[in-house]
Parts: sequence; C-alpha cells; structure tokens
Amino acid sequence: MLDFSSVDRLIADLETCLDTTREVSPTEELLVGVDLGTAFIVLVVMNSKREPVACAMEFAQVIKDGLVVDYMGAMTVVRRLKAQLEERLGRELEKAAIAVPPGTGESDCKTHGYVVEGAGMEVTNLLDEPTAANAVLGVEDGVIVDIGGGTTGLSILEKGKVVYVADEATGGTHLSLVLSGAYKVSFEEAEEIKRDYGRHKEIFAAVRPVIQKMATIVKGHIEGRNIKSVYLVGGTCCLTDMETVFEKELGIPVYKPANPFLVTPMGIALSSVPQGE
Repeated sequence: MLDFSSVDRLIADLETCLDTTREVSPTEELLVGVDLGTAFIVLVVMNSKREPVACAMEFAQVIKDGLVVDYMGAMTVVRRLKAQLEERLGRELEKAAIAVPPGTGESDCKTHGYVVEGAGMEVTNLLDEPTAANAVLGVEDGVIVDIGGGTTGLSILEKGKVVYVADEATGGTHLSLVLSGAYKVSFEEAEEIKRDYGRHKEIFAAVRPVIQKMATIVKGHIEGRNIKSVYLVGGTCCLTDMETVFEKELGIPVYKPANPFLVTPMGIALSSVPQGE
C-alpha cells in the first residue's frame, strides 16, 4: 500500500489554497493545470517546489461524459478562474496542462484544448485523467480508477508504466439521478444531497447499486491480470465508504486518499510545463 499520509498532507495544503494564496516571485516557475470536470472546473497552480500556491474552482455543467457540450460556457468559466488566480498571484498564467478521460477521441481532445486556449493559455500537455492522478499518487503497480461526474476511467500500471487504459460512461451524475428519483427532488438538489457528508450514511443504500455497477465495470477490465491493489480518485469517490463496496466486489485491497476530488487536478498541474519555459 502507498503511504497516503504525504498525499493527504499535500491535498490538505491544496484545499487551503482555495481560500489563501502563497506568495510567489515575478520570475518563479509555476505549474498550472486545468481540470474540465462534469460538475466542477478546477484550476490549480503549483510552484517549482511542487507545492500548491493557489487554487480556484467553480460549479459548471458544461461537460458531459468527458465531452465539451457548452464550449463558450466552459471557456468563460476557465477565463474567470484564470483572472481570479492572476489577481491573487500578481502573475499572468500563460501555459497549462489539461487531462481527458481515457480513450477520448482526437477531435474531443482538441476541443478541450481550444477551451483553455480560448481562455488565454497555451496547452503544453494533454494526458488521461488517471495518469494525471498518478503524478500525485506515485503508484508503481496497481490500478488507478478516476470516477468523475460523467465517466469512470482507469489506468493499469506495471513498474510505474501505464500498460492499459479504459473509460466507461458512468459516474457521479448517475448517483445524482438515482437520488433525484429516490427523494423526488430536482437534479440540482440531488447534487447538494450527494455532496453533504452528513447525509452519506443515509443515502448509501440508494446509491449502492450504482457503485456496485462501477466496481463491476472495473472488475471486467482487470480480470485475468495480476492486480493486487486499486486506488480510487475523483469527486464521486468522496462518498463515504465507497471503497468498501469496491473492495467487496473486486476481492482485492482498495484505497483512496482523504480527499480524492483534488488528486487529479493537482496531478494535471504537476504534469505541466513551467511558466517561462
């Protein structure tokens, strides 16, 4: 098992940077990542020491199943987050890395890039989301499963190298749809219920079948391989005890950081080319 204590400290540091900003010099190298998620768009800035210095996020439904469905809306949000962080840092952000679900087609990858370029940043790297997460986790052998709002992506790693990737169109949106029906509330209200940690125990029975389906999907992709551990990241994995369902379905140890939501955004930033290069 990985030592998640250092990962959790780094993520906690990034959480702090949502409200506070670390001072940076006018010439200091910065690493920038943009995560275009189904529910949230996140922009992360790290310094040359690979420490978080600023982070901003905004709820936006401009991405569906990993695809841009509202180009102007997505670009507007990224531009707004970029302006916020530039004001906080006193620096212009010129370059950024991005990530997409595994298996995203070339034209859709380009659209993700156009969103960030339209917001005023050059895209210097594009990678799949689970691989981005591994820039934080450092998994040598195992499976990283990134469950976002619209997709469940996975990367199988052997000796630190990605040997297989896959993506399925199921994620947090499906949990919200189930909760919307179960509680007879709007999708937006269901999203709020899902994000309320105080209600996770209450809603678990309703969403458990969807979680089991996600685990079954992962099981199908890793069957026949010598997989000894699974690592969960992505906003949907913030659901309390979600890993226990996966572990029961897969029959192997399943781990997740204290806050799996910010792992991939941070990994995207760490995979960026430094500003000024």
